[in-house]
Amino acid sequence: MKKTNNQVLLQVKIVAFIVWVSLSACSGPHKEKGTIENNTDHTAKAPPDQPTERNYRVYMDISHGQKFWNNPNDMVKTAGNNYERVKWMTSQIQNTASSVDASVGYFNSGITAEGLTDCDLLFIHIPSTQYSEEEVSSIIKFVEDGGSLFLVMDEDYWTNLTKTNVNDIIKPFDIQFGGNSPDKKSGGHTKAGVITNESMKVNCHGTRTLTGGTAFCFQDQSEEAFGVYKELENGGKMVVMGDGMASLYMTEWDGVKGYPSHEFMQMVFQWLLG
Repeated sequence: MKKTNNQVLLQVKIVAFIVWVSLSACSGPHKEKGTIENNTDHTAKAPPDQPTERNYRVYMDISHGQKFWNNPNDMVKTAGNNYERVKWMTSQIQNTASSVDASVGYFNSGITAEGLTDCDLLFIHIPSTQYSEEEVSSIIKFVEDGGSLFLVMDEDYWTNLTKTNVNDIIKPFDIQFGGNSPDKKSGGHTKAGVITNESMKVNCHGTRTLTGGTAFCFQDQSEEAFGVYKELENGGKMVVMGDGMASLYMTEWDGVKGYPSHEFMQMVFQWLLG
């Protein structure tokens, strides 16, 4: 079967991404495996190694077929399993969390209302399976009660809205993911506002469309929004994005270097926990 131009571009994107994260894992700062925080299943209370001096707790969902994030302590290093990449990314998100006085933990086996009582910020990144009705209800109530949600999706190559029902989570807040963006150019930017106090570059390519919320991330070519935020009257906050590059700490793409992904992530976390 003859490949379409989009399929070829996606394959190039995959190869380039793997090369980039492999180089980052070799050269970037990272902690040894034994020092990574939260290496136990978290569904209710913080594990014993959760730093008690931190004011905030960020929990990452890794229980719904996430495409990139995992807990490296639960991985065995083998050829092709991306252990070094995950280990490096974990060190970066821990640095981001530490910069805003937060610690990092995981939901390894589903999200529960009880587990969310110990959480300030829930991070869901490119899931590929369904959330149960109970999980959806628990996450909605968590935000309605003042919690923060950082939800990231990407284009259909990685997952789609049939495989995962993330739109059910954000529907009560009048935000929805759509299909793949027709804008296939690389590169985006923010506009000065409550999250970034000045315009900054944001790495993106092959985004998913979004409706609702207040837009703050835009594609360079079309000015189409791929990142929005919303704050509720009770203090609940959401950042919803249709591209995963910045939240994977990717600092270069398509010949362009210097995307400030670390600074972007810090600003997003700071606003969500502020």
